[in-house]
Amino acid sequence: MLEKTLQNRIRLAISESKLGVLFRNTVGYDKARKVHYGLIKGSCDLIGWKSVKITQKMVGKTVAIFAGIEIKTKSGKLSDAQKNFIEKLTLAGGIAGVVNSEEEMRELLNEY
Repeated sequence: MLEKTLQNRIRLAISESKLGVLFRNTVGYDKARKVHYGLIKGSCDLIGWKSVKITQKMVGKTVAIFAGIEIKTKSGKLSDAQKNFIEKLTLAGGIAGVVNSEEEMRELLNEY
């Protein structure tokens, strides 16, 4: 399966599951216009948030946890920049990981 096809399936599954709000993050550079777009190099294919209820100090309040999902087919490999982004986001308390199916996406987002 092509990564684009997998990404479309995962985006639809996220929308239907209501597990979070994620947006397509295309990163690149338009030479003609000399403009960088997207987040930083290595940032995930999908970025957004998952709402989580906090206990104790903030009882009843809902906060948004930043999420980044990198989509790879089974044969796809992460670049060093992608590995770094996922590691930094996870260490900062965000949700980040690599998925290659709708089920893996649900598992990642349900960890919170």
